Amino acid sequence: MVLGARPPWGALAAAVVSEPALDSLIDALRRLPGIGEKSARRMALHLLQHDRSGAQRLAMALQAAVANVRHCARCHTFTESEICGICADARRDARLLCVVETPADQAAMERTGSYDGFYFVLMGRLSPLDGIGVHDIGLQALLDRAGEPEVEEVIVATNFTAEGEATAHAVSEALKARGRHVTRLSRGVPVGSELEYVDLGTIAHALVDRR
Repeated sequence: MVLGARPPWGALAAAVVSEPALDSLIDALRRLPGIGEKSARRMALHLLQHDRSGAQRLAMALQAAVANVRHCARCHTFTESEICGICADARRDARLLCVVETPADQAAMERTGSYDGFYFVLMGRLSPLDGIGVHDIGLQALLDRAGEPEVEEVIVATNFTAEGEATAHAVSEALKARGRHVTRLSRGVPVGSELEYVDLGTIAHALVDRR
């Protein structure tokens, strides 16, 4: 290479890749869902070049969350207390127990403003291909919670994916075997949609679940 000449981009890229701390940061960012190596690298370089204070805030927030956030003793959602705010709310309807897959699903249910019962968060769903079985989604804990005398109806609100449907079936059968009254979240045509643009599967399920 000529003295004083700029190194080719390939050499610069290789130099960047060889930095252990940067590699570790990129690998950590790749753990986020939907983030590949290129996106993780862009995020890492942006934080280091343009927002180092933001990177420090992110690091401290992650450390605090990992140290302080736990599972609620009653519903398994995330909380900093032994019991989450929803489970501690005496104004909610103790007769209803809604089973969801994740805290994100629980938050979506809450945003509707139409449900005032309690929850049980499975923290996952059945996925035999990934080695996730009934013991990995807290089924026994759900059965214990649903067996409490004040619970009159268990609403299974898992997602309408293949895994979610399999989870709903397994959960429903286990609850029915314990004598629990089980209902399934209904499927139908989205509000504001036109039938000609709705997929046939959704229309078929809407017909079956019609009121």
